[in-house]
Amino acid sequence: MEPSKISGFPSAIITLIAISLCTETSALSNNLARTPPMGWSSWERFRCNVDCVNYPDECVSETLYRTMADKMVEDGYLAAGYEYLLLDDCWLSDKRNLAGMLVADPVRFPSGMKNLSQYVHSRGLKFGIYEDYGTHTCEGYPGIRDYTMAVDSGLFAYWEVDYVKLDGCYSDPFDMDMGYSTFGKYLLATGRPMVYSCSWPFYQHNIGLTPNYTLIADTCNLWRNYADVQDSWQSVRDIMNYYGSHQDEFQPYAGPDHWNDPDMLVIGNYGLTYDQAKAQMSVWAVMTAPLIMSHDLRTVKSEFKDILLNPFVIQVNQDPMGIQGRRIYLNKRRKCEFWAKPVHPIVAGYYSWAFAAVNVDDAGQPTMCTLPLKYTKMRQPYSLYFFADLFEPDSKVTIKRNKLMVRIPPLGGTLIKAELRGRQEWPPLVRTSWK
Repeated sequence: MEPSKISGFPSAIITLIAISLCTETSALSNNLARTPPMGWSSWERFRCNVDCVNYPDECVSETLYRTMADKMVEDGYLAAGYEYLLLDDCWLSDKRNLAGMLVADPVRFPSGMKNLSQYVHSRGLKFGIYEDYGTHTCEGYPGIRDYTMAVDSGLFAYWEVDYVKLDGCYSDPFDMDMGYSTFGKYLLATGRPMVYSCSWPFYQHNIGLTPNYTLIADTCNLWRNYADVQDSWQSVRDIMNYYGSHQDEFQPYAGPDHWNDPDMLVIGNYGLTYDQAKAQMSVWAVMTAPLIMSHDLRTVKSEFKDILLNPFVIQVNQDPMGIQGRRIYLNKRRKCEFWAKPVHPIVAGYYSWAFAAVNVDDAGQPTMCTLPLKYTKMRQPYSLYFFADLFEPDSKVTIKRNKLMVRIPPLGGTLIKAELRGRQEWPPLVRTSWK
């Protein structure tokens, strides 16, 4: 049943408006997303396919989302930490209803959003939804305006939404500081804990504005800085380059409950090889990025699924310190780069480290990527660390003349962990080869 047909709902909305207008708290009062959110989104894989006649198994519908919810549980994704099922654009009807409320497409979502949310929750997952701060969503469906914020946020709370992604199509970037922060306050005022995902910095960058990252980090749990990822290595590589080149601008603002979002993992689709998939997973783990998958969970090949479910890599991403890693070394001659992130365990005040190594050479040859450890902040002597390739636990990691050396396939990558030895002994992940 839609809220407009429930007698108590309009009065609750009126009360919400009054509360919201008096609220002076920031969105980060929600105390959510203490580590980067993990989940699955429909967008990259299924986009805005609304043709359920010709594509009944691939169209954006409640059947698709119920199926994906089941697969997340049955195939181990939820157990690995992927807890959010995220609807993206095209779930909406073409128009709001006569009461001015958002409604799901009645043909593709005949049971309604409340029912779908309850099903997702019954599977132990959390439920996320998409909207847009603008006249329309990016695909032309009704957007959220300043005068609909109270009603829309209250509706999301009624639907028991746990995560809201707010895009910025058909909107003036000059209005986004006020608009996004105001909607964040409305979400808080509902009393329903909802992770708040923003796109506002990207749209401001696009017209040459300098985003106010202090305000953004005080408003959103995660935010996009760059263009949408596409199902290609070039797109993934462009995002890596952008984040590596601009890390001084926005890396300092990341941390528990506020994260830079380089966009979805496209692992398991058509565009990335196995080695490229490892590269994306490695860099996203070190960047402490949200891990939002977007592939068909029914047909993914086992080798890609193994990358996404790798517990050691996920542990690096979800390290409770929440420090966003940085690109620390770029060898233009060998065309290798390394990203570094401090992680647990900490011994005598010194961090352990995770290093993403990427071979960006398109000549089609494996490369021995070498990182001079002087560019890291590791404790000396380096023999205090256990080094392990988190994707190849049986392989050896070579340290030679104070350099980390790892052979990487063309346009591929891997993730190395350097784990400090402490007074308490723990078994190394793999024996290190010292030369």
